[in-house]
Amino acid sequence: MSRGREAGRRRSGDEPWGGVRPFSIKTKLGALVVISVLITTGLSMIAVHTKTELRFITVFSMIATLLITQFVAHSLTAPLDEMNAVARSISHGDYTRRVSEGRRDELGDLAVTINVMADELEAQDLQRKELVANVSHELRTPIAGLRAVLENIVDGVTEADPETMRTALRQTDRLGRLVETLLDLSRLDNGVVPLKARRFEVWPYLSGVLKEANMVASARAGIASGSGSHTRTDVHLHLDVSPPELTAHADPERIHQVVANLIDNAVKHSPPHGRVTVKARRGSRPESLELEVLDEGPGIPRSEWHRVFERFNRGAVTRPHGPGSDGGTGLGLAIARWAVDLHGGRIGVAESERGCRIIVTLPGAASASS
Repeated sequence: MSRGREAGRRRSGDEPWGGVRPFSIKTKLGALVVISVLITTGLSMIAVHTKTELRFITVFSMIATLLITQFVAHSLTAPLDEMNAVARSISHGDYTRRVSEGRRDELGDLAVTINVMADELEAQDLQRKELVANVSHELRTPIAGLRAVLENIVDGVTEADPETMRTALRQTDRLGRLVETLLDLSRLDNGVVPLKARRFEVWPYLSGVLKEANMVASARAGIASGSGSHTRTDVHLHLDVSPPELTAHADPERIHQVVANLIDNAVKHSPPHGRVTVKARRGSRPESLELEVLDEGPGIPRSEWHRVFERFNRGAVTRPHGPGSDGGTGLGLAIARWAVDLHGGRIGVAESERGCRIIVTLPGAASASS
């Protein structure tokens, strides 16, 4: 939670907005009037008892009142100047500056409001940058696959038979679905992307995802990856679904993003001729699903578990394993977490005797359709 929200919630819990405050600006101005009257009255009484000329009392009264007024005015204008500077920085795109808090008056509430606004604008700016990164990252997958198939046809490596053209058509369809996703993302409502959840059979679905990954890798092993489609052909992908008739309720397109990116990450960090296993089991709720992706790589230190799904985090391994592998962009696991969060599920690193083990839990029909 951001500092501005914490302060805003703390303040709103302590005293209601618009309520009576012991140090409000109205109280301070009222105190200023009362003190000025008391000073003038007191000096007037002194003048009567000491027979001091009234003009001296008037001068002293004015000086004392001006000093007090200057003090109060400075306490009110100084935070306004700071707020003006912060607001000017925000208008220029700098969302890092914040207004000092701690006052218990209307200006203190205004400072909290400005800080909360800055937090929201900073979060929206970050989401916008993440959206551009996500879209760029995901568009590379079908484009790379389609380019690989077409280049092989042009070079004479493969014939333009129906099976090859169906592979190209699948990549074109996926590209079209991603473009449609852009339209959905442009209609974001409170940060929620609409899910097209439906019931599907897990075995044929995951089998198709693995087959697509292998076909793209085999078709063009020399193309750089980092987009959810690995280029190594020495790693064996194994699918384990139990029971075989297992069904789930989720958005297949989003789950494709999750599985493809998890496979991509696992393959990159697998040793030569390693094995990546994708397991699927029934969850605790109706049509819920538990997915597990396990590789035989060096694994992830426990100290890095909390950073695995951060954006642009490429882990502690300085270089990938095996021929044809690359370091990636550090976006795949972040995108996987994003898709799982949309379903209201969980994703995380789990204990493993060897390699890295990532578990995904999808809640099923109730949460996916809500």
